[in-house]
Amino acid sequence: MALLMPLSCQKIDVGHTTSCTYTPGAVHPHSQEFQAVLDKYVAKGLPGIVALVRDSSGIWAGSAGLADISEGIPMSPCIVSKAASLTKPFVGTLALKLVEEGAFGLDDPLTRWLSADVLDHVKNARESTVRQLLNHTTGIADVIDDNAFYLSVLNNPARKWKPDELIKFVYDDDPEFAPGQGISYSNTNFLLLVMVIESATGKDHSQLLREKVLDPLGLDNTYYYWHESLPAQVAQGYFDLYNNNTIINVTNYNTGSGNGYGGMYSTVFDLKTFIEALVREKRVLGPAMLDQMLTFTAEEGESNRANGLAIFKDFLDRGPEGFSYGHRGRDLGYTADMNWFVAKDRTLVYLINYGTDGKSNLRQTFYDFRDEIANTVIGY
Repeated sequence: MALLMPLSCQKIDVGHTTSCTYTPGAVHPHSQEFQAVLDKYVAKGLPGIVALVRDSSGIWAGSAGLADISEGIPMSPCIVSKAASLTKPFVGTLALKLVEEGAFGLDDPLTRWLSADVLDHVKNARESTVRQLLNHTTGIADVIDDNAFYLSVLNNPARKWKPDELIKFVYDDDPEFAPGQGISYSNTNFLLLVMVIESATGKDHSQLLREKVLDPLGLDNTYYYWHESLPAQVAQGYFDLYNNNTIINVTNYNTGSGNGYGGMYSTVFDLKTFIEALVREKRVLGPAMLDQMLTFTAEEGESNRANGLAIFKDFLDRGPEGFSYGHRGRDLGYTADMNWFVAKDRTLVYLINYGTDGKSNLRQTFYDFRDEIANTVIGY
């Protein structure tokens, strides 16, 4: 385990983790194989991992490592952790439900819903549509790539940002390409999406998210920070901030949570319920809208994924027998993935309390874990 350095002079919004008790169900025939992968990568330095697999034999949930290093609180399947960009499928699903209800259209130009100030200063916004926000084909610059944004986060880690504050970090930034002429994942797309939602409905998007997505699915252990308070059993988040093999607790560094592109905290059980209800059971969106959601771009560069509307077709290199529908989540102190492997009808969800959005010596360790756990789940 790498060394741990505390943070000082920081307002605490998430306190130390409180332990929780998980009672496992029937023994899964592959439980030892799954658990061995988790144990292996915690031994390699990842602080804590919780994972869930659902297949024809039932549900397996397991964990390894610590949810709170300084307090010695073990990771557990009942622990809540930050799901990072897994927020996007939730917010995107909300948007598609609102399209079904007639609040706005997929091919509405952003000029219909955004203020003149935003349209004048965010390059490509005037020429982009709602659909292009959802599948990352606007070319609009990514807010989290802006150096001034991360400097602001480091200088004021606990600040609760609002959309009209965040969007200014990309004012006058050059786009990647003309709208519809390329594919480039950008958190700004979902920042703009919540601005469209609120403009079109006159309501706070977080309230609509709770009302139309979270509550109907019974996701009682899912929380949208900072709009909702968090429970005591939230895992601490860690990162080697100075890339010197010293893990720092960055739990309370807010990288823009609550603005459409991040901020969801959840358990592996709730994430499994959501992704399966959406694409396996097909009970969240109507058939026509789900078809729209599952219409994919070409592969984005060498990402090994294609973009639907707020969802990925992932593991493209595994061909028709191995690809999944789901999403990836990466944040400063947390990592999360949820995938439904379509041909095998197997679901894999995991939460890790270490950040793999930035470069560090543990980044490759996570990539290796991701490959190995996916191979283990779909290999039998």
